[in-house]
Amino acid sequence: MEEPAIQIDGLTRNFGRRRAVDDVTLRVDRAEIFGFLGPNGAGKTTTIRCMLGLAKPTSGDVRLFGRSVARDRIAALEGVGSLVEGPALYSHLHAVDHLRACAFHVGDGVELDPHLALAEVGLADRAEDRVSTLSRGMKQRLAVATALLGRPRLLVLDEPTDGLDPLATVEMRRMFRRLRDRGVTLFLSSHLLAEVSATCDRVAVLDRGQLRAVGTVAALTADRSLEDFFLATVEGRTEA
Repeated sequence: MEEPAIQIDGLTRNFGRRRAVDDVTLRVDRAEIFGFLGPNGAGKTTTIRCMLGLAKPTSGDVRLFGRSVARDRIAALEGVGSLVEGPALYSHLHAVDHLRACAFHVGDGVELDPHLALAEVGLADRAEDRVSTLSRGMKQRLAVATALLGRPRLLVLDEPTDGLDPLATVEMRRMFRRLRDRGVTLFLSSHLLAEVSATCDRVAVLDRGQLRAVGTVAALTADRSLEDFFLATVEGRTEA
């Protein structure tokens, strides 16, 4: 049986006496767009950091394509692109040179030409613009282009449409679907419920470090909007 793209088993992360992530178990299948929802402070970013080996779990395990992040981080993260806690960009460089600089650091893992990466996120005409002159939304798209350089089979994005105008948001959504159709798995953490509803195949709701609900968007929104479901779940008005 094929290993899932992401398998999280009993993940717990404590900060002193505070439990930021509490015994989370979650499976994300290959070639799906998975939405990760939760209010501020729910533990979403901590979970993502543990997934990427940027934070060490107190207990539990994360496997990416069957490889444990804790036991073999380098192998587990092969073919994984990510954007976590906002874009880190070389503001003094032109957009294409920023990608070239990032490609140099990635080394042999780079498979996508910087100009193609810019075209993928709708920034082909901004290749020679200095990063410092780009709008917030354009910088967000450039950060996603950076994550695409290695042609990842798993893309983990924290608030990828933050700061995008409606047109750019639609273009990003189309890009996510193109990637999924090519076999890429996307794990998207977001607070934009309408966008998650329009983009994702399945979603999970995290609240106070605990997993409250997992399901297809279609099933969770059969009789109400995703916003209504989300509010009912995190406010404790449902047995989701």
